[in-house]
Amino acid sequence: MKSVKVGGTSWTASNVALGIMRMGTLSVADSARALDAAYAAGINFFDSADIYGNDPVLGRGSSEIHFGQALKQSGLARSDFYFQSKGGLYANDDNQITRYDSSRTHLIRAVDGILQRTGVDYLDSFVIHRPDALMDPAEIAAAFDELQASGKVRHFGVSNFNPAQVELLQSALSQRLLVDQVQFGLKHTGMVDYGFHTNMTDAGSVDHDGGLLEYCRLHHLTIQTWSPFQYGTFAGTFIDNDQFPQLNAQLAQLATKYQVSKNAIALAWILRHPAHMQVLIGTMNPAHIADSAAGSDLTLTRQEWYDLYQAAGNELP
Repeated sequence: MKSVKVGGTSWTASNVALGIMRMGTLSVADSARALDAAYAAGINFFDSADIYGNDPVLGRGSSEIHFGQALKQSGLARSDFYFQSKGGLYANDDNQITRYDSSRTHLIRAVDGILQRTGVDYLDSFVIHRPDALMDPAEIAAAFDELQASGKVRHFGVSNFNPAQVELLQSALSQRLLVDQVQFGLKHTGMVDYGFHTNMTDAGSVDHDGGLLEYCRLHHLTIQTWSPFQYGTFAGTFIDNDQFPQLNAQLAQLATKYQVSKNAIALAWILRHPAHMQVLIGTMNPAHIADSAAGSDLTLTRQEWYDLYQAAGNELP
């Protein structure tokens, strides 16, 4: 398992992380097996959010409750792993997200809830889940300062923010933001598409994200990629999907060459980019965790990277 220096700091973690969004549907024993499998594969970074899981009895946040219980059954000590969670979304009594909330009160309550549900003493990083149109940078700065001074959070980041939103927030903070968590993968390639189509007027030339990839590289923000095997946003996986025969044929060819799974090849495609990204995988199946994590140790050739990009339906101008 290769590592990444998060945010360009000396904080070194595995470049594959396990997201626990689906852990709320597992038994505690199965959750513990997933954690142990991830650690055995070299993964030492777990990602969560305060809204993950919606158990009929436990309610929202059940994934973190199961995570905390699973930690006690697993072979992991707190010093063995990094734990990150996200906050900033508000759900009503019907468990519907009705607003984004980056107010000081909400963020502090979010962290307190995360720590209580998981039973951990601190977060290695706390991330604002989505940009809030009513975001007051000074108010977030006050929350971050309080959370850091209390020892509850060590580092901070954002998710789904564009460069201008990062700059606006960063201007008020005493801490440097270290991560931006966004979707990226073979069927979600917008961050690189427009670069190929510079000075053109076709659909591929549209920059939807304000130069996010280049911005993060220039400012040493680690891009954490969510849903790396999904097409669309939450449409489903492209792996072994009959809708994408050319892509799966190319994945299968390389999987045979490197003696790994298609998932490992798709993951290696992301990590081949020189931005030093960190890939978040969401499977809770121990075998699939190991299969995907194996992609960390592969380095695709430049031609293989481009072959996959084009097999995914992208054209080079």
